[in-house]
This record gives sequence, C-alpha cells and structure tokens, in this order.
Amino acid sequence: MDHSEVLLIGGRAGVGKTSVGWEVSARLRAAQVAHAVIDGDFMGQVHPAPEGDPHRAVIGERNLAAVWGNYAELGYRRLVYVNTVSVLDEATGMFRRVMGDSVRIVRVLLTATDETTERRLSGRELGSELAAELRNSARKARMLDERAPVGTLRVVTDGRTVIGVAAEVVAATGWIPASVS
Repeated sequence: MDHSEVLLIGGRAGVGKTSVGWEVSARLRAAQVAHAVIDGDFMGQVHPAPEGDPHRAVIGERNLAAVWGNYAELGYRRLVYVNTVSVLDEATGMFRRVMGDSVRIVRVLLTATDETTERRLSGRELGSELAAELRNSARKARMLDERAPVGTLRVVTDGRTVIGVAAEVVAATGWIPASVS
C-alpha cells in the first residue's frame, strides 16, 4: 500500500466512540490488517491552552503528526482515529497535512439518543463534570448532525452491541474482504 487511509470515528460524548474504536481494532487484528489506533481526544489535552491556540487544534495536530510519523516510519498506512468532531470538514485539512494529500478518509458518525447517552455518561462520569458533559454532549450532537459532510456514514448505537456497531463500521472501510469478516 503506497498511500494512507484513515477511519474517523466521531460522535457526541457517551455515544460509544472509544469502545467501538477498540472493537474495530480487535476485528482488524483478527483479520491480520495492519493499523494504528489513536484516541484524538487526548491529543490536545493540556491546561491552560497554548497561547494563540484556544481550541487546542494546533497542539493536537502537532501531536498527531508526531505520533503518526512514528507509525508511518514503521510502515503503517491505516489509522483508526477516534475524536468527537473528527468527521467534520475542517478536520480533513489536518489529516491531509499529517498523512499526505492522497490520504483516503472514511467518516463514521456514531449517534445515540439523549436518553442513551445520559445513561452511559452517568455510569462513566463519576467526578464533578457530569452536568457539563451532558450539556456539551447534547450541543455537540446537534452540531455534528448539522455539519457532518455528505458521505459520512451515520451509525446508530442505541440498543446495539459494540460488536455489531464495529462490524458495520469496519465494513465501511473495505479493509477486510467480505469473505473474511
């Protein structure tokens, strides 16, 4: 493979992005498909934000470039990237700058109802940020629904197993031949 490919898994908090990302990786490993996984939510986690970078986009891109550079040097060409807003058009430039202009991008937006995400987040957010996380999750769900580009695969996670959702996501990549998956 002479070009890179990235699977972007986006969605609101509590939709199951991280769990699905790890299950996608498990399916790819089982099929012997070489890949790397990056949880993009951690690429810009610094406080305070660097001067001139209030949304931490610059530091996030620099960190992605450093980590992907290490993977690419070792021969990896496929990346599973999990991040809330990664499916949006403005992220495309970052992946083209980091992975090359010819990178093939597959966008998957995971969705879930407010009730489902509230239940999931209530079990996960055990500290002081649950109320803020619930508000932000609802706001991001609306924004993602409005701004996800045409061609983005939307996958509902309500009432489904992580295994079933991941199978649908992997199928969208074409990385595993149908006879193997």
